[in-house]
Amino acid sequence: MSQSAVFRPQRIAVVGSLATTILGFRGELIKAMVAQGHTVYAFANDYDTQSEADVRALGAEPVSYSLGRFSLNPFSELKSCWQLYRLFKQLKISVSFCYFAKPVIYGTLAAKFAGVPLRVAKIEGLGRAFTIPASGDSLRAKLVRAIQVALYRLSLAHTQHVFLLNADDKADLIDHYQLHTGKVTLLGGIGVNLQHYPRTPAQLNPLRFIFVGRLLSEKGISYFLQAARFVKALHPAVEFIVLGEPDGKHGVSRTELMQYVNDGIIIYPGRVQRVLPYLQQSSVFVLPSFYREGVPRSTQEAMAVGRAIITTDMPGCRDTVKHGLNGFLVPAHSQDALQQAMLQFVQQPELACRMGEQSHRLAAEKFDAGKINQHILQLLQLTAAQASVAQTYLEGQHP
Repeated sequence: MSQSAVFRPQRIAVVGSLATTILGFRGELIKAMVAQGHTVYAFANDYDTQSEADVRALGAEPVSYSLGRFSLNPFSELKSCWQLYRLFKQLKISVSFCYFAKPVIYGTLAAKFAGVPLRVAKIEGLGRAFTIPASGDSLRAKLVRAIQVALYRLSLAHTQHVFLLNADDKADLIDHYQLHTGKVTLLGGIGVNLQHYPRTPAQLNPLRFIFVGRLLSEKGISYFLQAARFVKALHPAVEFIVLGEPDGKHGVSRTELMQYVNDGIIIYPGRVQRVLPYLQQSSVFVLPSFYREGVPRSTQEAMAVGRAIITTDMPGCRDTVKHGLNGFLVPAHSQDALQQAMLQFVQQPELACRMGEQSHRLAAEKFDAGKINQHILQLLQLTAAQASVAQTYLEGQHP
């Protein structure tokens, strides 16, 4: 029997957390699934009328469920698992495709109990539980990590396929803790639609450094702000743009951020709907993250546009830079190294053009969302063919 015969149209649950990630990070994959004739249900916990309409425009059906992103309440988690179980049964799901830590854990368990025959997990970075700050590991962090590993151990054993974005995550999670999983595939990034992020020449007059992302401590926003103040004092004409929403609990507050604005250090348009125009007006993209990234989507977008990159030599981040070719890797938590990397572009602005061209070339090779999504669908098809489970389920349950 051919693989194409086995993987005929499925009822796929794409399970995440926020509607913005469904639309921003899963949109191209959902469209590819729908184009192949699959029925797609997009699960998120914060839909509103507009985001539901946007998901339907992709060809999928939005499904709401509850899941506390940061809650550690076991009763709340069990409630979420039970809710997913009932929805999977009600919608007659034949493939579960869960991404991010909590949806992977509870979505996969719910799929197993609901009898979903093909269960796929996509882990896009190890997140805060595996992120070690400059002050070192705390006892609480070690406890949270141990709990998360235990839950991964429980859930990933019931997958047929696990997608990871970088080799460090496989080594530090799957291999280090000897987790039993389905087939493991490294994707190298979720990719971007290169047509939506066309290459443009780097802006050099004035030279502009840009930070894009959640303004969390782990993303390195404080390092960026301090470097901006340092470089600005030496080279007043250089500009610094910050895009993202402040998080006073886990990062800089709006008050702190506005102080940098009032001091003339940064330009802060806030959280914007379209990042592309700001990337096109920039020279160098900077992400001094020490977060356990998968492969940062914001960096992939900047590379597609043709921007040189400064980022940290950390899992996920290091996968976006060939040091000295399309940018510079700096040690995590090194304020001086970050500042010196910025100064190299100030002193040799032509580097931004040359390295930006290499970034675009690497993005076309490694981060083309169309190629990555087709690879995912081919692997799902192969997994279904090898297991021979999806067709059996459909023939037995959906005459």
